[in-house]
Amino acid sequence: MGNKVRRDEKEEDIVSKLAFPVFDADNHLYETEEAFTRYLPAEYAGRIKYVEVNGRTKIAIDNVISDYIPNPTFEVVAKPGAFADYFGGNNPEGKSLRELTGEPMRSVDAFRRAEPRVAMLDDLGLDAALMFPTLASLLEVRLTDDPEFTCTVLHAFNEWLHDEWTFNYQDRIFATPIVNPCIPERGVAELDWLLEKGAKTVLLRPAPVAGTRGTRSPFLPEFDPFWARVAESGVLVTLHASDSGYQRYINEWEGTSHELMAFKPKPFYDAVTPGRAINDAITSAICHGMLSRFPTVKLASVENGGSWAIPCLKAMEKTYAKMPQAFEVHPREAFQRNLWINPFWEDSMEDLVNLMSPEHILFGSDYPHPEGMADPLHWAKEMSDLFPEDDVRKMMGENMYGLLGVRPRAA
Repeated sequence: MGNKVRRDEKEEDIVSKLAFPVFDADNHLYETEEAFTRYLPAEYAGRIKYVEVNGRTKIAIDNVISDYIPNPTFEVVAKPGAFADYFGGNNPEGKSLRELTGEPMRSVDAFRRAEPRVAMLDDLGLDAALMFPTLASLLEVRLTDDPEFTCTVLHAFNEWLHDEWTFNYQDRIFATPIVNPCIPERGVAELDWLLEKGAKTVLLRPAPVAGTRGTRSPFLPEFDPFWARVAESGVLVTLHASDSGYQRYINEWEGTSHELMAFKPKPFYDAVTPGRAINDAITSAICHGMLSRFPTVKLASVENGGSWAIPCLKAMEKTYAKMPQAFEVHPREAFQRNLWINPFWEDSMEDLVNLMSPEHILFGSDYPHPEGMADPLHWAKEMSDLFPEDDVRKMMGENMYGLLGVRPRAA
């Protein structure tokens, strides 16, 4: 049975506050134009810049203009939840995302700074939230041949993020600085710096990492020093949906050389790519042995949905049956032990919860992105029709608090 969020609820039926703490594992900020350059060393000046194209501001990486995000300044944005019907499969008229956007809104301070965002959390009935970047997801895929600059620009961004949001604001907003172990010693140094600054969680793109001779998985043994430090610290590693580079496969099929454009979906891309990046990332973490070598590492899949999980595990179980000697532990053991999943609101939930257990499911709304939920607590109402209250409580917040080792604020 599915659990589509019902968009025809009467206003008075919308829950404004739950009887237990709610921790949203997927909130987003909108970056300012200084996000990547405020702390960028002088020798890299100009490699990331904003330029005017036909009267519109665009971002350029190494002099290549990107259309990944149509408005990278975020002065005007789509309203939260504007694309809900589209992602719920309810678009019989075939409207484009631009048409579904309707009247855009001016960006508000709460999208840019921590203090007003706390008040917004209160208005939404949220006690705490992970806070992910938005524009930063375009950086790494465009620098896959330059590991040195990758590490440098990510550190510059992390310094900006700490300036503007801190990594733990009042135990309510937990910004997610980015890590990339493409140069293992720099990855360890960055992680140490983040932990010293109070980071409770870090963000790792679910994709291969940069290299001068080609990309490779961050879960290969050469990156063990980084994962050893992750395991020692107990920090949560979030694998949030990003531009993981899969557009290149679409280009091979379609004979093009386009970059991924977030708000101009095409049928072939939409049909073949959902779940592929996180599927491959988790399969690599298990098949390349990282989760066997470091069994205490905690990985959280965020904004990748949950429909990929069962076929991913089934495929690894078939591989295990053929070559069990290649695994230190059964893939199912590592999958259920080390992984937490934030499903999409439109996912069918029963099979996923049966696979992972309620203790490994995380609620996330993707607020204030247009593809997310305008009213995050709607999901709790849907879950309460399917699962016992104790399970809903775990999924809506308890699990996330436990992963970060933070206690909910007093009622």
